Amino acid sequence: MRRIKTAARLTVLALMLQTLPGAMAAAAKPPKQYTIEQFMATTSISGASFSRDEKQILFTSNESGIPNVYTQPVGGGKPVALTKSTTDSTYAVGYFRNDDRILFTRDKGGNEQNHLYVRELDGSEKDLTPGDKLKAIFGGWSVDGKVFYALTNERDPKFFDLYRYDAKSYERTLLYKNENGMTPSELSRDERWIALSKPNTTSDSDIYLYDLQKKELKHITPHQGTASYNAATFDPASKRLFFTSNEGGEFNTLRTYDLATGAIAVHEKADWDVFGSGYSLDGRFRTTVVDHDGSQVVRVVEGPEEKPVALPKLPGGEMRGVTFSPSGKLMAFYLNGDRSPSNLFVYDLKTKKTAQLTQSLNKEIDPNDLVEAEVVRFKSFDGMEIPSIYFKPKGLAPGAKAPAVIFVHGGPGGQTRRGYNALMQYLANHGYAVLGINNRGSSGYGKTFNTADDGKHGREPLWDCIEAKTYLASLGHVDPDRIGIMGGSYGGYMTLAAMAFRPEAFKVGIDIFGVSNWVRTLESIPPYWESQRKALYQEIGDPVKDKEFLVATSPLFHAKEIRRPLMVIQGKNDPRVIKPESDEIVEAVKKNNVPVEYVVFDDEGHGFSKKKNQIVANAKMLEFLDKHLKPGLAASAGKAGAAQAKP
Repeated sequence: MRRIKTAARLTVLALMLQTLPGAMAAAAKPPKQYTIEQFMATTSISGASFSRDEKQILFTSNESGIPNVYTQPVGGGKPVALTKSTTDSTYAVGYFRNDDRILFTRDKGGNEQNHLYVRELDGSEKDLTPGDKLKAIFGGWSVDGKVFYALTNERDPKFFDLYRYDAKSYERTLLYKNENGMTPSELSRDERWIALSKPNTTSDSDIYLYDLQKKELKHITPHQGTASYNAATFDPASKRLFFTSNEGGEFNTLRTYDLATGAIAVHEKADWDVFGSGYSLDGRFRTTVVDHDGSQVVRVVEGPEEKPVALPKLPGGEMRGVTFSPSGKLMAFYLNGDRSPSNLFVYDLKTKKTAQLTQSLNKEIDPNDLVEAEVVRFKSFDGMEIPSIYFKPKGLAPGAKAPAVIFVHGGPGGQTRRGYNALMQYLANHGYAVLGINNRGSSGYGKTFNTADDGKHGREPLWDCIEAKTYLASLGHVDPDRIGIMGGSYGGYMTLAAMAFRPEAFKVGIDIFGVSNWVRTLESIPPYWESQRKALYQEIGDPVKDKEFLVATSPLFHAKEIRRPLMVIQGKNDPRVIKPESDEIVEAVKKNNVPVEYVVFDDEGHGFSKKKNQIVANAKMLEFLDKHLKPGLAASAGKAGAAQAKP
C-alpha cells in the first residue's frame, strides 16, 4: 500500500513538473540518435577473480567482438587478452589460488556443451573435460587452493556427477555419483557435506544433504504445499548450511540448517526475495543479494557478529557481482545503471577508496541521450497488478504520440529488471516506447504471482500483455494503433501466441528463438535437463498426458490465424528451442501471404554472443519495426548495420 501511495504522489509531482515551461522545452528537445554500430561498440564485461598477489583481476569481455578472458591491473591500466578465440565464446572462471594459471569455459557455436579449460603459465590451453556431447560446470575451489571441483554429465547425459581435481596434476576423483537426478549445488569447506537440489515443480523444490563420510542421504526440507528451497552456501566452519525458502510466506528469506542438530532458523529477510548469500574466501565477509522491485540490493556483513559493512555509494546505478580478494582487503564489484552498462570497480576496505577500472559505454554515446527507466504498474483483466519496466523515449513534442513495443522476457519464470539493456535503449533512442512487462508467472514478486501462470500459458499471461497495450494507450503519448510485441525464448512464444490467439491486438511481432510447438519442445529438451523435466511438465504440460492442451496453446497449430507482419530470429545451434521450431512457423505463416522476415545465425545458439550478429539482429529489428510502425520512414540506423554482415 505504501508503494502505491508513493507512486501516486510521484505521478502527481511529475504532472506538476510537466506544466513548467522549462520542462516542456526540455522534453521537446530530441536526443541525438545513435547507430547500432555505436551501441555495439559498447563493451560487455562480467565476472571477477583476483590473482594470488591481488595485483591483477580477471574478467570476461567482448571487446574483441566475442567473449574472451582478460586480465587488468587492480590499480588501473589496459586490459590484456589471455584468450583470443574468434569463433567460440570463452568465459573466465578465475585465477588458480597459488599461481597465475587460469580456468575458463568454452562451448562451440552456442551449443551450450561447455568444457572446462586451463590456461597454463606458458599460454597453452588444455581441455580438462574432453569428450563429445558432455557439459561441464565449475564447482568451486578448496580454501587452500590445492584442489578444485567440477560437475560433468559424461557418464550419463541426464545427470551431473561431482569430481575433485588436483590443482597440480589435474588428476580427478569422483566425489558424488548422481544416479537419482538430485544435482549437487554446494560443498562444505571440510569436504564432508554436499547439498543436493531436487526440483519438484518450477515453484516447489527440496534440499537433500549427503554425508560423504557416512555415505548417508538425508532430506532436510520436508514440507506441505508449495515452497521453494535452494541451497546458498555452507558457513566457513562447515557447521551450518545457508539456504533460501519462501515456505510460510510470499518471499524468500535466508535460513540456516544446523548440521549437528538439524535446527532450522530464519537468518535474514527483506520485503522482497532474498536471492542468495555467500562468504569471502577468508570467511570474514558474508554477502546477501535482494531482488528489490526489479532492482538488485547488495548487503555485506563482517565477522561472527555480522556487523554491516558500509559500501561505497556511487551515482548512476546499482552494485552487482561482489567478489573479495583472497586476503579480504579488496572488494571488486560492478556498477550497472539504466544508462550505463556494467563497469568494474575495486574498493579498498581499509582506505575506503574506490577505483573504476573500466569504461564500458562507447565514448561517442552521451548517457544524457539515453533513457532512465521507471517501474510502473497496471491492473490486468482480473485486477491483478502487473509490474513492468518502462522506457519512455526522450524528446517527444507536446501532443506527439510514439509507437511502442511490449517486450516479454524469457523463462517462463524470468523477470525484466532495471539496468542497462542495449536493445531497449536502442529502440527508445529511435523513438519507441518500450514496456518490459513482468506478466503473471514472473519471479521476484512473490509466490502467488509466480505460480499464477501454471498450466495457463497462452491464456492469462498473454492477456496481461493485451492489457499492457491498453495501459500504454492510456499514457497519452503512445499511439494505440502502432504497438508491437516482441521477446526471446519464452518471450518469443508469447509473441507468437499473441499473433495467433489475439491477431487483432498487435500491429507487428518479433519472435527471437521462441517456442512455436510445445509438444516438440518438451520432447526435445536437452538430456541434462532431466532433473527439471517433471517441473517443466507441471508448469507447461505433459507432452503425452496434456497433448491436447499443448496443441491448443502452440502457435504452430494456429498459424493460419496470424495475419500481421512477423519477424523470426534464430540461432542454428540452439539446444533449447531447436531450429525446426522457427523453420515451421515461418513456413506456415508465409502460406497466409503475410510479410515474414527470417534471420538465422549459423554460429549462435540460445542467445547471440557475437557482436557482428548482434549488430545484424538489432539493426534488422529496428528496420522491421520502422517499416511497419512508422509508415513511410526508412530505418536509417538499421540499414547501415544490416549492410555490414549477412547472416
